[in-house]
Amino acid sequence: MVGGGAAAGVFGSLLGLGGGVLIVPLLTLGFGLPLREAVGVSLVSVIMTSSAAAGVYLERHVANLRLGMTLELFTATGALIGGSIAFLLDDRVLAFAFAGLLVYVAISMLRSRTAETATADDVEGTTDPSDPFPIATAAGSIVGDLSGPGYRVGRLKVGVVGSIGAGIASALLGIGGGTIKVPLMHLVMGVPIRVATATSNLMIGITASASAVIYLFRGEIDPFVAGPTAIGVFMGATLGSRLAHRVDLRVLRLLFVAVLLYTALQMLLRAVR
Repeated sequence: MVGGGAAAGVFGSLLGLGGGVLIVPLLTLGFGLPLREAVGVSLVSVIMTSSAAAGVYLERHVANLRLGMTLELFTATGALIGGSIAFLLDDRVLAFAFAGLLVYVAISMLRSRTAETATADDVEGTTDPSDPFPIATAAGSIVGDLSGPGYRVGRLKVGVVGSIGAGIASALLGIGGGTIKVPLMHLVMGVPIRVATATSNLMIGITASASAVIYLFRGEIDPFVAGPTAIGVFMGATLGSRLAHRVDLRVLRLLFVAVLLYTALQMLLRAVR
């Protein structure tokens, strides 16, 4: 569990996922833990990933703190909603939902080159007049305050709605919401992927905390599993956050997609069986 947690921590900190995308399959497929208990342990691991990685990204001025905390207001709300309904759903439904989410995110990330081109056009100040959520350019606007050097945040309303969905998914599936927030910020809102992953690392700990409390009160977090897994995740996330600036973005994206698709396949097989 310590070794698996360390691997998930490295991967989670590099991609802003929190490691939950690997922890849940690791515990359910590798250690035979019930899915709902694995989700609770995964949320604790996500908190550890965020704690280890967020400070490094803030110190290097990579993360967008204003954008992250703004979206997190809505993500935490979604996490509370998801935690309240998580115990009303069957484990098989959760497994199918987990697999479907991973496939969707993987396909979205494969389309990211097109989104990067659109983002470059937006930075130059060209926007689509038919866009229902145009990028605000007025000085002192909310969107302008949330933007960073070399890019402007777009489609904030879509980002808010997506953040609520990310919070619900986080509570239901134990993923911290990073699998939704990274593509959301990168593909929809025009945030560079390195900034999106760093900002996601700031947010996922708060998101996971909001829903982990509900799992804790219901007795769904096994301390004998959460302890060694969280220790491994913390060590891995500390290492991964310090290596992030040395990893090529194309390799990062392909690695992301490959692991998501493999994990989705395994979760589908579990749901069918």
